[in-house]
Amino acid sequence: MAIIKILPHPEYCPQGAQVEASAGTSVCEALLDNGIAIEHACDMSCACTTCHVIVREGFASLNEMDESEEDLLDRAWGLEPNSRLSCQAIVAQKDLVVEIPKYSINHAKENH
Repeated sequence: MAIIKILPHPEYCPQGAQVEASAGTSVCEALLDNGIAIEHACDMSCACTTCHVIVREGFASLNEMDESEEDLLDRAWGLEPNSRLSCQAIVAQKDLVVEIPKYSINHAKENH
């Protein structure tokens, strides 16, 4: 089991959080399974960027990005070199520290 530390986010986890995740689980699934309601507008099908996270520690332990994830990330708000779509980032054995960006591109949530 790996530990995922989530840095404080005003909407999803104001105090920050720490969850356990089995190897082979996506970061998104681990957060949702532990009550952290990260956005995932495409239902984790790698078709949007609403589950974008920045991996502050443990980035190298995640699976490699495929081309579709790379292409989508180009549209994510606040993109950084260690950004991932949490629905595509698969946990290994190493602990992670992730930050959920302050904003996402989710037109449905913004009532557009």
